[in-house]
Amino acid sequence: MFFCLFLTEIHGTLRLMIDRPYYIEALHKALARSRVVVLSGPRQSGKTTLARLFCPADSANYFDLEDPAHLAMLDEPMTALRGLRGTVVIDEVQRKPELFPVLRVLADRDPLPARFLILGSASPALLRQSSESLAGRLEVIEVAGFSLDEVEPGTQERHWLRGGFPLSFLAACDRDSLAWRKSFVQTFLERDLPQLGVGVSPVTLRRFWAMLAHYHGQLWNGAELARSLSVSESAVRRYLDILEHACMVRVLQPWFANIGKRQVKSPKILFRDSGLLHALLGCGTTRELRDHPKYGASWEGYALENVVRRVRPDEAYFWATQNRAELDLLLVKEGRRFGYEFKCADAPKLTPSMRIAKNDLGLESLTVVYPGTRTYTLQEGITVSPLV
Repeated sequence: MFFCLFLTEIHGTLRLMIDRPYYIEALHKALARSRVVVLSGPRQSGKTTLARLFCPADSANYFDLEDPAHLAMLDEPMTALRGLRGTVVIDEVQRKPELFPVLRVLADRDPLPARFLILGSASPALLRQSSESLAGRLEVIEVAGFSLDEVEPGTQERHWLRGGFPLSFLAACDRDSLAWRKSFVQTFLERDLPQLGVGVSPVTLRRFWAMLAHYHGQLWNGAELARSLSVSESAVRRYLDILEHACMVRVLQPWFANIGKRQVKSPKILFRDSGLLHALLGCGTTRELRDHPKYGASWEGYALENVVRRVRPDEAYFWATQNRAELDLLLVKEGRRFGYEFKCADAPKLTPSMRIAKNDLGLESLTVVYPGTRTYTLQEGITVSPLV
């Protein structure tokens, strides 16, 4: 059995985070059945650490394209890769997109001497190029930062404040964590996105991202954001697409049901990492977060993201009607529907909206998730439960 060990030296102290079993098992299965596996996700989310469990960094099969020496080795990619056996890892593959046609040729060999694990920051360009060149040969696994289920028990408040990026969560103090996240935002905008071919000004995109933090948990209102930035609605929609494809935000689509009610049709916008949300809101400590107007929305988005990652559904939506009946999260898994409400309250109570959602949507169950510690039933099929 493999364990994923995150070793980070912070101010001379070695900190250890153990075990990302879902990703390790998913990678084992993917590499057994697929010729090429793409491990995608934001920079610093742990992709490289996972890949090194399957191919050590000092192996001749490991190529890090941010290393000039490794990049030079792949000037003649067919020559460099053709003779390799076993699992071959290519990290930061978006720096050399011309590799994809070569990988297609190498993946079509029979018998197959090597399988390829390629890592890259999620982007429209990366996924489009890989899917076009490697159709039928490719499997994609998306990696995010630590989820609540992956961190030590009793660290929920720290995880919520700092988010799941390993170096942010493992920082020696809240101040250092916030400094790391601010640096991450700057690097992401000024280096990562331009490398991926995004031509939007970093200053403009940062203003949009900061504005979007104040819409966290709300319905998308492109017209309002466009007016604030003095650009077109199509421009702000493009900015949103950039952040969505880079795994920075979740655009949660509404569920439509033929139930004779006027339903909300705009998507809901949520930050995928609570730590980045707090950095853009200027909240560096738990006290600052508790005093912020987005405190409740932050917790609800944090809980939603962790439930989605825990359940790993086939589909995820929210539901709302013009008459204000709503459901924060509707998950579809194996053809069954499960509902979730998120309440930042000490003791959530049954509401008419919960009854309507349970009945109208045909839910198997409705779980009200809150930051408390006790589980209790509101009525048959509707339960209040802590996030942990």
